Amino acid sequence: MARRGAALAAPTTAPPRVLLLWCPDWPVIAAADAAGLSPSAPVALVMKGEVFACSASARREGVARGLRVREAQARCPALTVMPYDADLDHRAFEPVIAAVEAIVPGAQLVRPGTLAVKARGPSRYYGGEAEAAAAVLAVVADAHPAARDHDVPAPPGAIARVGIADTLFAAEQLAKARLRGPEDVVRVVPPGGARAFLAPLPLAVFDRLELATVLRRLGIHTLEHFAALDALDVRDRFGEEGERLHALASGLDPRDVDARTPPPDLGGEAVFEAALDRVDQIAFAFRQVADDIVARLRAASLVATAIRVEIGLEDVGVRERSWLHPRWFTASDIVDRVRWQIQGNGRTEGLEAAVERIRVEPESVDAMSRHEQGLWGNGTDERVHHGLSRVQSMVGHDGVLTARVTGGRMPGQRQLLVPWGDRPPGGDKAVEASATLPWPGSIPGPAPSVVFPEPRPVVVTGPDGHSVEVDDRGAFTTPPARFGMGERPERTSPVSAWAGPWPVSERWWDSTARSLQRVQLVDETGRAWLLVLAAHRWWAEAVYD
Repeated sequence: MARRGAALAAPTTAPPRVLLLWCPDWPVIAAADAAGLSPSAPVALVMKGEVFACSASARREGVARGLRVREAQARCPALTVMPYDADLDHRAFEPVIAAVEAIVPGAQLVRPGTLAVKARGPSRYYGGEAEAAAAVLAVVADAHPAARDHDVPAPPGAIARVGIADTLFAAEQLAKARLRGPEDVVRVVPPGGARAFLAPLPLAVFDRLELATVLRRLGIHTLEHFAALDALDVRDRFGEEGERLHALASGLDPRDVDARTPPPDLGGEAVFEAALDRVDQIAFAFRQVADDIVARLRAASLVATAIRVEIGLEDVGVRERSWLHPRWFTASDIVDRVRWQIQGNGRTEGLEAAVERIRVEPESVDAMSRHEQGLWGNGTDERVHHGLSRVQSMVGHDGVLTARVTGGRMPGQRQLLVPWGDRPPGGDKAVEASATLPWPGSIPGPAPSVVFPEPRPVVVTGPDGHSVEVDDRGAFTTPPARFGMGERPERTSPVSAWAGPWPVSERWWDSTARSLQRVQLVDETGRAWLLVLAAHRWWAEAVYD
């Protein structure tokens, strides 16, 4: 029995091997490629006012993650700053994943720029772990965006590196270790050697600043020292997270490579061998692709409520945009969005450049059952939708607008016109929240019934016939007595009542600041007006009916 227990306690199988692919600076490379910039340009991605990632050339100038934007720009004046887009990060990495999956099945996306596969199968097929890594690097070099920059060849290891070890954590640290030479892009730790490799690494690899600070105060500076601690003591002191990191430092990673399920390809692409420069030709050529996209969605019992259109322009680059729909996209709707994007939302003076290719991807899909029409149709709503969509297809994307109520100090600022089917800037929740925020200086309800698109000039005079002004104390120089529309009205009417003035000072700290006075006034017919006095001139902003 004792011999049997000892045999069960001693593992007889080799630990699972992990092949991890890492593309350095992937978020920056993806963003630079989408913006048409060279991968060697100094670029920084910003999230919440701080540098999230930066290119190698920016790091050489002193830019680092966590810096405020102004400090980063002070260190590198030529720095190009762009917001970090997680969706773009994932989309750009999809061709790399597809290239790897074409030769090595069962890949797991760790994060954009990092991919892991089980090493056992590929090593047997290609004749060794190093040979499998070389095959992976070869296909990645063709799919990587940096490979398109032929003017500045990428240095060894700048496109991708591979680490092979017993655990996912050890393989990632192996791939990210400092290069010792051009041939060092593939690194392999022998089976059972993960703990020895991790031993000299600093605690900073955990990216847990608080834990690293506490451990350094205890005299623990490397993973070897941390792994030497008792696991129960670590759990009692640092909890479950500390216990997990202790296992990683000991070369024990409970995570296994979980192969992803590739999403179905519901998009479509049209490539023009001879670039087209006429909108009608492009729309006609893309119609069949749009029909195929809708057919694939229908076969999967789905409808697209949002699509992303990528247009490749000759000698310019790729222009992409997301489009929403109030219901779901038909083939005609997709063609309309492609046409509007090519024309630049209504431009008629010609295209920016000839179009080489067009790709459309459903960005948001929903079950078809949720969008089925009723037995007798949807009545008025259906007719309104078809009518607005038809008019929009004829007059262009910005030809049909819907009104939203948003926040603002002036009544005109509370009107937000959004193209039919689009989401307002910032999203619905941001607009709704803005409408409920306090706006100091705004006029309390009830709101005016009519707000003029542009303020109309009016005249407000006192009993002496001179224009009414407001002094430094915020009081009228003379009471309003007569009111008339226009800069030089033929007739003015008596003022029966008035309230105000209420001062408004906007952006007093800025050179573009302005100060104005607002007044509510009732004429002899009983009609109430909302007036504004700015720069010694009176304007009618709105009217109460």
